[in-house]
Amino acid sequence: METILAPGRPGIAARWTSSAKIGVGTGVTEACNIWFTISHGIINEVYWPRIDVADIRDMEFIVTDGQNFFSEEKRHAVHDYQTLGDGIPAYHLTNTCNQQRYRIDKRIIADPHRSVLLQEIVFTPLQGTLKDYKLFLLLAPHLGNKGMDNSGWTGDYKGYPMLFASSKRYPGLNLASSCSVPFKNMTVGYVGESDAWQDLHSNKILTHLYSNADDGNIALAAEIDLEACNGKCVVSLSFGSTPFEAGFQSRASIVRPFNNLLSEYVNQWENFQKSFDDLSQVYTEGGYLFRMSNAVLKIHEGKRLTGSVIASLSIPWGFTKGDNELGGYHLIWPRDQVQTAAALLAAGDEDGAHQALHFLMCTQEKDGHWAQCMWEDGTPYWPGLQMDETALPILLADLLRTKNSLRDIDPTEMVRKAATFILCNGPVTQEDRWEEEAGYTPFTIAVEIAALLAAADFLAEAGDLFSAEYLRETADWWNDSIERWLYVKNTALANQCGVEGYYVRVLPSERLQDSPPYSPEITLNNLSSEQNRAHYADIVCVDALALVRLGLRAPNDPRILNTIKVIDTLLKKETVRGPIWNRYNRDGYGEHEDGSPFDGTGIGRGWPLFCGERAHYELAAGNTEQAKYLLKVMASYAGVGGLLPEQIWDGPDIPEHSLFNGHSAGSAKPLVWAHAEYITLLRSIKDNEIFTQPPQTKQRYIYDRVHSAYAVWRFNHQLPFWPAGKRLRIQTESAGSVIWTVDNWQSTNQSPLIPLPIGIYYVDLPVESLPRNREVLFTFFWQQSQNWEGTNFSSITI
Repeated sequence: METILAPGRPGIAARWTSSAKIGVGTGVTEACNIWFTISHGIINEVYWPRIDVADIRDMEFIVTDGQNFFSEEKRHAVHDYQTLGDGIPAYHLTNTCNQQRYRIDKRIIADPHRSVLLQEIVFTPLQGTLKDYKLFLLLAPHLGNKGMDNSGWTGDYKGYPMLFASSKRYPGLNLASSCSVPFKNMTVGYVGESDAWQDLHSNKILTHLYSNADDGNIALAAEIDLEACNGKCVVSLSFGSTPFEAGFQSRASIVRPFNNLLSEYVNQWENFQKSFDDLSQVYTEGGYLFRMSNAVLKIHEGKRLTGSVIASLSIPWGFTKGDNELGGYHLIWPRDQVQTAAALLAAGDEDGAHQALHFLMCTQEKDGHWAQCMWEDGTPYWPGLQMDETALPILLADLLRTKNSLRDIDPTEMVRKAATFILCNGPVTQEDRWEEEAGYTPFTIAVEIAALLAAADFLAEAGDLFSAEYLRETADWWNDSIERWLYVKNTALANQCGVEGYYVRVLPSERLQDSPPYSPEITLNNLSSEQNRAHYADIVCVDALALVRLGLRAPNDPRILNTIKVIDTLLKKETVRGPIWNRYNRDGYGEHEDGSPFDGTGIGRGWPLFCGERAHYELAAGNTEQAKYLLKVMASYAGVGGLLPEQIWDGPDIPEHSLFNGHSAGSAKPLVWAHAEYITLLRSIKDNEIFTQPPQTKQRYIYDRVHSAYAVWRFNHQLPFWPAGKRLRIQTESAGSVIWTVDNWQSTNQSPLIPLPIGIYYVDLPVESLPRNREVLFTFFWQQSQNWEGTNFSSITI
């Protein structure tokens, strides 16, 4: 066959597509190693051979009459969606032409036996007959998370016409597409220059049949022979390590009866759903969202590397993002991993939770922390350090331990390393759970404290009683310090809300916790330079509720009640579906006021996730009916398709941007974390207690009211000031002695540092009897180097 090269290389800049998914799917077993997404009536990103590798932008149909009529189904049709069963990710899509000229029905599944996406297509003329229309498949490869560097060609496999593409960057990534009725015409071109969309839009037929387009942003196209198939056919999309393997897989699926494969696919998912505890009776909607949430969690699990769970099969505002957005949300955040694992356990999937913990044990870094986010094989993606992501895996291990679900794995070494890292680096975090602010934050500190107490139980069971007690004493010190760090009083905001004080979102890390009052400003992410500065006491976040959820503060604590009043004043909004809460005031992560997409700045919107978090608070406070009401509101935000988004549009309707009050905004959809929260909330309401609340914190701080006898000083967490009445504990990572004085070196004391089995050293200075405003001076003599530190350190009682 003659080679005809497409002109216009490399094409326009590559872009991804909408993140507002209406459907996601995959096969249940590892035999099907492909994941697909749906929005706007068409296939969006498809992933292979791992769940973090997107390989196409989209796959759609164009309809013409060969003369004057042009219709692109994603833009020029009304879309209707149905799943083919309750909690079954098989889809029936109906796209009806805006001009009422045609209807396209699609049934979409993955072949349960191989990595092939199948679409059964039924084209129905609403005006005229099949002879009056031409139907064209349009496919945009983005192999290996890259829109550029793709090469495509038209060809065949054993005589059957197919479209092919391969990645220049990743030679082992190849795709093929074929039809149950052989394609009539095929072409490939560069997007925006010589692709079939340009040709069909201008000419309504394919006037240029190019055979090859190398190394660029390409689009493949083929004409479906409507008359030969009588308007009904099956179209495949397959993958392989070579083009021949991709071609074989495509052919292998096409020759099997679609209905047989559909039946097997549905049966596998029905059997999967039967394996869960029945939480559907908690909310009388019949359990649809519960079962869909089970499916969403399963769909987002990796298969080649079991136990991994990505955050979302989407790229927020993807239609504005290019090849620099390699990961999108199809990455693994340890935070999301833990929340998902807890939900799996809540739903009765002990195996899934067990595998998630095993994955975390394998991907822990040498020093004990976890990467901010990572690819499925554990390769770090973003380099930030988020201390809650080091603490949460400890809580997952403890949850499995307390539920007698650890089985054949022992996470003690993982727990020990993580706890030691927290001791040496907490409570300050480089980034909060929103990946923005550094400093002291309520959520991170609450998780760290709970994790230290849980880790202490692991170490005690392993026989390391000394380290266990040290962990508990450090947790006590941090718990005692929460109000000094984070609770502010008598501010303008407090007066405005009619409260004494409230917990702030963050105390900047450069402001030491016990320094005299300051008025430091923080820099807010996602706002312009003219708007991004704020006094730290003016910013409030929903994260303060973690103090109750994790058992550090009682739900009726006046400081919690005050903070909730401020949260509801600043962050709560009403939509047509019910209340919703923003992350924090002056949040910029969301669309602009006019509905244009987030571009580094914007206005933060409400998150359905927070309905679940607030419901957990209400449950802890004994307000079960309010918790059930918020559960219902949260479920309503799933909308058609049963997928919970990251954010909800909480402003007036803006139809031109497809933004409607109470419906999903343009950020990630689905958000696995939100579905995990929904499942966990169902279980919590059923049990009438917070399913994930650690038992240690509530017992120690609410019932036993334990307080700290120590104030802990470290080189990276020094105490210029510390509360009188406590011993001053000095913690280091090297052996030596502390030389100290309470009378400005008129007399000195030498105290050797005591080693702990977890690899740190400490000494307690008996200065608890000092009155206020007394200074302790100290320095170090190091054992290994036989050198003095060369610096005097100061800490003053207050």
